[in-house]
Amino acid sequence: MKRIVIIGGGLSGLAAAYRIRQSQPPGELVLLESRPRLGGNVHTETRDGFTIEHGPNGFLDSKPATIRLCRDLGIGDRLLAASEGSRKNRYVYLRDQLHALPGSPLGLLRTPVLSWKGKLAMLAEPFRRRRGDLPADESIAEFARRRFGREAADVFVDALVTGIHAGDPEKLSVRAAFPRLPLFEREAGSVLKGFLRAAKQRRHDAVARGETPGPSRMWSFPGGLQELIDALAKELPGVTRCGVNVTSIEKAETGWRVRAGGQAWEADLVIDTAPAYAQAEHVAGLDPTLAGELAAIRYNRIAVVFLGYREADAPLNPDGFGYIAPQNTRRDVLGVQWCSSIFQGRAPAGFVLWRALCGGVNRAEVAELPDDRLLQVVHREMEVVMKVTAAPAFTQVVRWPRAIPQYEVGHPARVGRIEALAKAHPGLILGGNHLHGVALNDCTEQAEQLAARVAGF
Repeated sequence: MKRIVIIGGGLSGLAAAYRIRQSQPPGELVLLESRPRLGGNVHTETRDGFTIEHGPNGFLDSKPATIRLCRDLGIGDRLLAASEGSRKNRYVYLRDQLHALPGSPLGLLRTPVLSWKGKLAMLAEPFRRRRGDLPADESIAEFARRRFGREAADVFVDALVTGIHAGDPEKLSVRAAFPRLPLFEREAGSVLKGFLRAAKQRRHDAVARGETPGPSRMWSFPGGLQELIDALAKELPGVTRCGVNVTSIEKAETGWRVRAGGQAWEADLVIDTAPAYAQAEHVAGLDPTLAGELAAIRYNRIAVVFLGYREADAPLNPDGFGYIAPQNTRRDVLGVQWCSSIFQGRAPAGFVLWRALCGGVNRAEVAELPDDRLLQVVHREMEVVMKVTAAPAFTQVVRWPRAIPQYEVGHPARVGRIEALAKAHPGLILGGNHLHGVALNDCTEQAEQLAARVAGF
């Protein structure tokens, strides 16, 4: 029977602990979390009738791992689908106006966001040959300009990167952040052709499972994503310990020793799912080279500003997901999610709830503003963009000093070095969203892989 210590009580660590216990009950399983609560960046709060997601707002069903986890936990019947409008209607703020993002080739032809030259460049992507002298890795911006043209890269791809990573498309790696794009180019000769093939395969797989094929949807729960965290914690009685700040991972005579202040835990296996900067501190004494590679992974800074307006004061209350302001526009707000339009019950009757994202790699100074000044800046932006006519009735600011790991060019090679160095320490397994994907689905998928590695150890 194995003694296992898991470091990190975010979704990656909790889901890994659940999958390990589910597949092969260990002799001893302990999960250590430095914060006073479980869930990491996933945290839901209800205040004054508003449901606030501090971190992720939901998850897509484009990968099956999170849906499968919910069903295995017995909360599948609690899943709440996002509105149809939020799936179809997404916007970009350009030239002092909200523009709907096109959802079809016809929509692309009609959109005023691109010139005719930009539209033709984008529509020509399936006919554009792949160069034979490409580097091993390239930035998202370079890839997008090469495949779709400069205009589409500056608008659509910048908006995509801003919405997911709040990062700089000139610095982020396309292979790491959007691995399917270069894969589609390599295997299908075109990104668009690759998407069509993938969509066809998804429809085929859905029919094979006896399901009705349909587009990907976003999901949460009536009480927010906290329901998932609470369900995982309920399945791990006596396993989780909060407020334990791990200081080091050391070799021991019969395996490993995890230290936290004056406490220590002996283990046959250690699974570290803490953020990269914390992992670097944990292994600094064990392997300085490994620690250096982990410490080199940068994070951005995000401030999330929640605004509850009276419906009467918010004349533009579209049935949609929200809008993005491409970072090259240098707006004070990166984007806004219309939370009460996405999921039912997020705001009291007669109110709307929006959350604005500020900061990121290129506007970190906005995220550093004091609360009162930040609220003024965001409300002023809502006056301009959303035409609100009065101050918000509800506000809250949530700050993430180290929010999202940035997969910069060279990240796949760095991850390869990290994993090679970790292999030199049998029984030490590294996980977390700084390696192979930042989304909730990536975390739950990796949790299954971590459990499989434990079973085969």
